[in-house]
Amino acid sequence: MMRKKSLNDILGWFQANMPEAKSELNYRNPYELLVAVMLSAQCTDKRVNMVTPALFERFPNPAALAASSKDEIYGYIRSISYPNSKAEHLLAMAQKLTAEFGGQVPDDLEALQTLPGVGRKTANVIGAIIFDKPVIAVDTHVFRVSRRLGLSEGRNVLEVEKDLTAAIPADIRPQAHHWLLLHGRHVCKALKPDCAGCGLSQYCKYFKNNKKQHLE
Repeated sequence: MMRKKSLNDILGWFQANMPEAKSELNYRNPYELLVAVMLSAQCTDKRVNMVTPALFERFPNPAALAASSKDEIYGYIRSISYPNSKAEHLLAMAQKLTAEFGGQVPDDLEALQTLPGVGRKTANVIGAIIFDKPVIAVDTHVFRVSRRLGLSEGRNVLEVEKDLTAAIPADIRPQAHHWLLLHGRHVCKALKPDCAGCGLSQYCKYFKNNKKQHLE
């Protein structure tokens, strides 16, 4: 793990430069965020936002979604990646949410993960955004940026999550998720990171090891 000063400098940079960082998914309530996050797996938020207005108009609540069918749901999300499995998961999720939780998205992370199609990352996203839980959801962007900056040397998402949880103060963990995710999505991209335009390059292990390549 990196030195505390470097960690504080990185967090300070994010606080100064991304004070309003938030999810780029459009939603109005916990149910809509849950659906949107489930749809966003291996798909862009932009694409999800194109699909959800019509989806939420037809299914404004879990009960409406639960009373539908896989085929009908598929018709609304066919342009999303893996629409067959996602339609199946959305239907099963809504049915369980309605039958066992009264149609209310639970604030308990373990309970959230009992819903079909909801894994640890999705549960952490909902927990952090809706219920202000001191957790960090690790997706591919958070994983990549954390390792490049030296915030973690974890070999998988769970190891990176544990490192970030240990290093980052609880009160800013939900915000830190968005800092790292948005930085990875817009600056520290997988194939062509914008190192020259990155305000964190002075702290970045990846940049130090690839400085010549990314400044040419």
